[in-house]
Order: sequence, then structure tokens, then C-alpha cells
Amino acid sequence: MLKSARKQGKADKDAEGRMPLVEHLRELRNRLLKSVLAILVITVISAFFYREIINFLLKPMLDSVGCRDGVVTQRNGQPCADMTVNGLISAFSIALKVSLMSGVVLSAPVWLYQLWAFAAPGLHSHEKKYARSFVAVGAPLFAAGAVLAYKILPQTAIIMLEFTPDHARNLLPVDDYLDLVSRMVIVFGLAFELPLLLILLNFTGVLTGKRLAGWWRGMVLGITVFAAFATPTGDPPTMLALALPIVALYFLALGICLLNDRRRRRNDPDAGLSDDEASELDLTPAPIGELESVSAPAALPGQADGGRQRINGYDDAT
Repeated sequence: MLKSARKQGKADKDAEGRMPLVEHLRELRNRLLKSVLAILVITVISAFFYREIINFLLKPMLDSVGCRDGVVTQRNGQPCADMTVNGLISAFSIALKVSLMSGVVLSAPVWLYQLWAFAAPGLHSHEKKYARSFVAVGAPLFAAGAVLAYKILPQTAIIMLEFTPDHARNLLPVDDYLDLVSRMVIVFGLAFELPLLLILLNFTGVLTGKRLAGWWRGMVLGITVFAAFATPTGDPPTMLALALPIVALYFLALGICLLNDRRRRRNDPDAGLSDDEASELDLTPAPIGELESVSAPAALPGQADGGRQRINGYDDAT
């Protein structure tokens, strides 16, 4: 069932790798199934280590604002937070959330490869070698975004708990905290994939580097607005901690796209033309070389003088 649709429909596609719409949909289904299967396998494995994973996720929060050893205030005098589990089935739901989040994050190389494999047939044969590079770069980028979210959490908690009223204790449910962690890890990780997505669109011919360069103001503004909504606190330090790396990666992707466009123009001068735009024609006449004299045979047998003997004032038999 998970066999590639491109192998099943090999007889239906032409030499350029094009397939009917049904085959594309079948290929998309198979790629999604492989990605979901990888996530499920990692999720099941993570379920056996959910306690260690939960302790790892709670550590930065407990170190920054957690109440330990009967202490009820932070170092700055603000109230600390008690990590609580509410309800009979809350612990079980927490285990499921942690396992699923681990499955999505740890299986990133698999579903990133499936994404690239679905788009790779739109490339030339010599460009498909970038598939491994896509995964080799995409997985660390996703991990870098997740690590950044993990590092931002302590500062985020300190800022948020400053709004706690005086003489009040802050009870922080573990499931709410893990929802926040999951959202930040996935959002930050996917945000770091933006430059890779732009490069993918450029390599498949959908987006040119020149057009991408013309969007730089809107892209910087959009990244800043996105960072403001993605960070839970919205404070400038946390927002800039997310926006600045993404802006830097955007300009790095822009440089790669421009270099790729230059390479394409060098190999094919007409690569940048649209489908309804005619290429320039070279109408310069080519030299024809030296003329060669050709002797014409006699028109009639017996004609002499190079075949131009006049008969009754004419140069032919008429």
C-alpha cells in the first residue's frame, strides 16, 4: 500500500516525469502515510520514557520559577509557581502529549525527506542529488528552533509570573505548561524551516531569487509580526530572540537563491523566461564562405561554346 505511486504509474508518465493528477494524489497519500507511520513509531517508543522526557521539559521551569524545598518566592521576591497535576486522568493525558510531541520532533528527518521526495521530480535529474542535503540541513534547523524555544521558556516564565498579585500563589498545571512547550517547540522549529522552504521553491522553479529579493521589506515585517504572535509573552527580548535568527536565515536563503538563478542562466539563457514569453532570436546573417564555380552541362547534345551556342538568334533550342 505504501509503494511509491511513481513506481506504480511509471508507464503512465512521460520522459520528463510528469504524471496524471490521480497519480500525484496517490503519491501525496503515500508520502503522508509514511510520515504518519514514522511519527507513530517514535511516539510509541517515547511512551516508554515519558517520565524522563517530562522531567527534562520541567527542569528549566523548576530552575527558574519553581517552588522547591518549601520556598514560596523567587530570588527577585516574586511568587514562585507550584507545578500541579489536576484530575484523575491528567497524568495519563500528559504522558500522551509528551509522547506525541516527541514523535513529531524526533521523526523530523523522516517527514522532511518525504516532503522533499514529493517535490523532487519537479527538478532536473542532476538537481535531485540535493534531497539528502535538504534533510541534512532541515533536521538541524528544526532542532535549532526547538532548542531555542526550550531556552526561552525560563525567561518567559519569569516575565509571566511577575503579573501574579501580591500574597497569591501561582498554581501551574503541568498539562497547560506542556501545551505551551509543545506549541513553542513546533512553532519555533517550523519557523526555522522557512529559508529551506524558500530554497525548495526556488530549486523547483516556482520562485526566483529576484522576486524574493523584492519582498525583503515585507518578509522582515512579516517575520517580526509572526514572532510577536508566536512568543507567549510578546515582550521585545523574547520576540527578537525568535525574529532575528529567522531574518538572518531568510537573507542566507536569498543569497543561495540568487546564486542558483545565476547558475541556471549560465547553463540556459532562456531559463528565466515565462511560458508565454518568447526568447530572443539571433538574426545576424552567418558568413557563407567562398563561392565555387560550377560548370553547366550542355542543354542539347552537340551544343558547344559552353552550352551557349545561339541558334537563329536564340541561346537555346527554341
